[in-house]
Amino acid sequence: MPTKKPLIAIVDDDQSMREATKGLMRSLGFDAQAFSSADDFLKFPHLNRTACLVTDIHMPGMSGLDLHRTLVALGENIPTILITAYPNENVHARGLGPDIVGYLAKPFGEQDLLKCIRSALVRGSDGDND
Repeated sequence: MPTKKPLIAIVDDDQSMREATKGLMRSLGFDAQAFSSADDFLKFPHLNRTACLVTDIHMPGMSGLDLHRTLVALGENIPTILITAYPNENVHARGLGPDIVGYLAKPFGEQDLLKCIRSALVRGSDGDND
């Protein structure tokens, strides 16, 4: 049976950014799912298969930081990359926890995102809870 590709989840209320990131992930050989809100992602039936989460910090409803905190509270330790169009050092310093593997300002470079994804996948394979 073929090995499953790592699943990258993208949560961003900006449709063009969400779709571009999803397309990039797929072109790089990952399985990718995109969600327009944190609530939609939390309803995803394959949450526990998510190898890395790429989430916008500033979204209506639940923010990316709140989504990360909710996942931690649920026992879902998913390596997370925070992205934002409004970089803020206070959020950066406060937001980086043990599962936060990157903080990228939009527009970010493809290589910067890929470096964070690789870091997330290494971290995720070290602490696999399956």
